Amino acid sequence: MDIQELVRSLKTKNDSKIVMLVADGLGGLPVEPGGPTELEAAKTPNLDALAKRGTQGSMIPIKLGITPGSGPGHLGLFGYEPVKYLIGRGALEATGVGFALGPNDVAIRCNFCTLDAAGNITDRRAGRIPTEESAPLAIKLREVKIPGVEVFVEPVKEHRFVVVFRGQGLGGNVADTDPQRTGVPPLDPVPADEPSRRTAEVAGKFVAAARRLLADQPKANGLTMRGFSVKPHIPTYEEVYGVRAAAIAVYPMYKGLAQLVGMEIVGQPGSLSEEIDVLKQAWNDYDFFFVHFKYTDSRGEDGNFAEKVKMIEQFDAVVPRVMELNPTVLVVTADHSTPARLASHSWHPVPTLLVADTCRPDACQAYSETESVRGGLGQFEAVYLMPLALAHAERIGKFGA
Repeated sequence: MDIQELVRSLKTKNDSKIVMLVADGLGGLPVEPGGPTELEAAKTPNLDALAKRGTQGSMIPIKLGITPGSGPGHLGLFGYEPVKYLIGRGALEATGVGFALGPNDVAIRCNFCTLDAAGNITDRRAGRIPTEESAPLAIKLREVKIPGVEVFVEPVKEHRFVVVFRGQGLGGNVADTDPQRTGVPPLDPVPADEPSRRTAEVAGKFVAAARRLLADQPKANGLTMRGFSVKPHIPTYEEVYGVRAAAIAVYPMYKGLAQLVGMEIVGQPGSLSEEIDVLKQAWNDYDFFFVHFKYTDSRGEDGNFAEKVKMIEQFDAVVPRVMELNPTVLVVTADHSTPARLASHSWHPVPTLLVADTCRPDACQAYSETESVRGGLGQFEAVYLMPLALAHAERIGKFGA
């Protein structure tokens, strides 16, 4: 019996409210030895005040040394063992934009990119092309027709869009075509098993046709494909934890993941401030709230230390509005680290803060990577975060006589 199955057998119900504030990619690294991380450089008076009354720890998103993608990172936060429940990014993005995946569908999360005359990538995100420019291009790609397969293309946000192939005999195990660096061409779609061979062939045809349609574009004249996946089968939050859960997010992928674990998508916020407005409006209707902030991750991936610091300070600024609602349990955490120094996700543990009247005090005086190492929660894997939150909300009964 794993931890989720154990919690499922012990769950109880009450009127408690749990809020999980997730600053995507929050964890960081010093630029120079002995210097501060982005979180330590930021002015976070509200989070620091909560650190003095809560309990802090250093959370491992997957396993020691394993760098998570956003999907597995969030699954761990939600208490689902990431190496057991495998969800591809394509399924997350498709679900997040409201596309109902069927049993014969393979979904792919795609990025527009910029290619030079030789076909090499000069910008993996097409200059982070704004949505108002990228959406018409995604819709234009609906012109691509492939015999024997239905093709669906849906805009997402900025440089992202979703492609869904529908047909018999399509597998979801195809390697990404994003080489994760510039100066080289996109990779070919390569199948990892026989059922996915046809999917890879269809993907290759789609890319070739799309390149022709995009040839005259100054920024988004190419694309890469990531996270080939089919619809997963996952038990819901209500089934496992006995809570009615709400997801409040701006980006579709995170809405998609939340929907796949049975959360209800609430509101249509366009900013962090609007997300807190939605939280307040929905307060009486749900037991658990997942609130997601993206831009700490984006600035880390850009390698921009100073801008990530600013995003952390924006995140800190909304904390008093959350606390005005008097949650029974507040969790502040991230799905993974995205140090600006690395300009990518990393394997480093994430500082995690839990605030509740049932917290055992520790010596932490601020919310940071350095403080979290000596916090009362110790170092723990992300799958234990939900059991901890539920326990502090007094939603887990006693095990055994």
